[in-house]
Amino acid sequence: MDFFKQIAGELQISPAQSRAVAELLDGGATVPFIARYRKEAHGSLDEVAITAVRDRLVQLRELDSRRQAILKSLEERELLSPELSEKVLAAPTLSELEDVYLPYRPKRRTRASIAREKGLEPLAFTLIEQSPSLDADKAATAFVDATKGVESVADALAGARDIIAESVSEDAAARAVMREFFARKAYAASTVNKGKDEEGAKFRDYFDWSEPVTKLAGHRLLAMLRGENEGYLTVHFLPAADSGQERLRRLFVKGAPPYKSGSAAAQVQLAVDDSYKRLLAPSLETELRASLREKAEGEAIAVFARNLRGLLLAPPLGQKRVLAIDPGFRTGCKVTCLDAQGALLHHDVIYIMSDDQQKKAADKLRSLCGEYGCEAIAVGNGTAGRESEALARSLKLGIPVISVSESGASVYSASEVARREFPDLDLTVRGAVSIGRRLMDPLAELVKIDPKAIGVGQYQHDVDQNKLKQALNDVVESCVNAVGVELNTASAELLSYVSGLGPALARAIVGWREENGGFTRREELKKVPRLGPKAFEQAAGFLRIRQAGGTGLAGPGDATDRAGGTSGAGGTGKVGAVARGSKKTRWNPLDASAVHPESYGIVERMAADLGCAVGELVAGTPEAAELRRKIKPENYVGGDVGMPTIKDILAELEKPGRDPRESFEVFAFAENVSSIDDLEPGMRLPGLVTNVTNFGAFVDIGVHQDGLVHISQLSDSFVSDPHNVVKVRQQVSVTVLEVDAKRKRIALSMKSGAGR
Repeated sequence: MDFFKQIAGELQISPAQSRAVAELLDGGATVPFIARYRKEAHGSLDEVAITAVRDRLVQLRELDSRRQAILKSLEERELLSPELSEKVLAAPTLSELEDVYLPYRPKRRTRASIAREKGLEPLAFTLIEQSPSLDADKAATAFVDATKGVESVADALAGARDIIAESVSEDAAARAVMREFFARKAYAASTVNKGKDEEGAKFRDYFDWSEPVTKLAGHRLLAMLRGENEGYLTVHFLPAADSGQERLRRLFVKGAPPYKSGSAAAQVQLAVDDSYKRLLAPSLETELRASLREKAEGEAIAVFARNLRGLLLAPPLGQKRVLAIDPGFRTGCKVTCLDAQGALLHHDVIYIMSDDQQKKAADKLRSLCGEYGCEAIAVGNGTAGRESEALARSLKLGIPVISVSESGASVYSASEVARREFPDLDLTVRGAVSIGRRLMDPLAELVKIDPKAIGVGQYQHDVDQNKLKQALNDVVESCVNAVGVELNTASAELLSYVSGLGPALARAIVGWREENGGFTRREELKKVPRLGPKAFEQAAGFLRIRQAGGTGLAGPGDATDRAGGTSGAGGTGKVGAVARGSKKTRWNPLDASAVHPESYGIVERMAADLGCAVGELVAGTPEAAELRRKIKPENYVGGDVGMPTIKDILAELEKPGRDPRESFEVFAFAENVSSIDDLEPGMRLPGLVTNVTNFGAFVDIGVHQDGLVHISQLSDSFVSDPHNVVKVRQQVSVTVLEVDAKRKRIALSMKSGAGR
């Protein structure tokens, strides 16, 4: 079925764009590849729009699959008429499709089916007409038959009402009206279950809670549903009972009450009320619950995804030699020294519980920093983190001391990835290595951890896990490909997120690299076993090969250095230049850029037209800049190559392999504040945003307990979405409003006049 017009209308793009994206996706292209290298085909849609087309296409295809299954079922049971087929084909949503199918769905015996077996359907048809002259009791007399189980007039009328009630609940038009009524008028109401007051105290806010579903925030809904799932709450989503019944009566009952005794209208009203209470309301409540939950989960997943993106794209320190500390009191602080590529050079333990221990620890840290030429100290922010940080600062070595989030580090330490990297090391030593590498390149290290374990989401265990996994994988893939990956140092885990690769090809690349000493050209990727033309097409533009020294492409500490060099953290430990001198293949400077190999010919034409070498166009010199200014983009447009591609190529020639991440800035917590007991209202403190939700942001101020900046305290002006004001890992200044040490709650403000 052609869904392209529908998708185009919903996303406000053209049908040609939606069709082009669909065809590229069906052909095996990834979202990052489509967005970056096929702009002419789809009209320069961004990754968000392309992902939306992909997801909506999946939904519509699933709907069509269900539609075909229903048509097949109806046809096999000889129930399919031209009129019914038309209704099935015309149903625009899954709920409306199921409404059409509901009267024909195979079902277990019901009260209505039993009544039909007793021959009461004609009576039901008579009553539903509601003729003013009809006497319901007299009409029912003809259906009294003890042999069929209809002992009296009352039995006959009850059976007829059951048939009417089921018919009302299965009426597609009525369900549509009532579904819309529920969406507008229902209330979300929760009550505490008997005897669960103390045990479920954390859900106290919802012990007696009610609000319109139209105003229900997603995080409150998920909290209520979690309380219900854990057995503390009972939650309902219903309009006022009398209003729901009255709305349904208006659809089926003729005339107005009071009805004449024994009239058909009175019987129909009884049937309609029964239908509402017993059949329709429970069914629509289930639908509404699912709909509200789906929306809330979508919001929660979107928040998680945005936070994850902020964390993955946090500024990297870059290729620096780092001393990393995984702090602890009783068991000591694990210390590791890493080289500029993240390889482990040395590990040790220091203790800081007594003055004598601290003196020995300081001497050891000073010695290690000197011996291994450490350029920065990374300290985990867990237990004893502030004390370890204070000790490192007291050394006054003239190098930055930086607190690093430990969230998920224990997951990495116990993972198969960590065991492969360091089979003979203790878990805590692996954790210290990970802390140091996180500082050097957060993206390269965090891809080794299940995104759910990173700790930047809420209710991640309550939402649809398949949808969550897809969304988070999309974010990781987008971030990895936006930054680019150094082919000769990247770990298999990092490579697995590169467009077109995946775990198997990533491992094959690492294996080839270890056997052959590294790649000198992107073209050599084609020598990797099982890496075919399609995978090469998808991956090549996102992989970087930087020549060590003399190219001007990757000087120490610059953005391109950050993007590629430390992306190899956790890989083989070999640098990209290994064994290059023995290879005959000559390095191409475009291999260090985001210019796709399919476009190398265009750059070569540009160079030929200017009478220079390709390398002269990408050099970071005034002469190269002058050459680039002479290029006339319109001269290279033609065939499948349009102006968007030419502009992207020129941008890459100007800053090849540019890292989109911001420059690293050293951050430090307030030195005199290290525990919640040190806090006082009115204090102005530096902090790091750790999590952003729809109701505010959580900020680490260095006391082992994040504080909450409520949405109303994020700015002096009105804030509708906290993500418009703050992002994960952002450095902020906050004022302490309230401290509840017993409940471990800290209220903070980012307003300029807070606390005065």
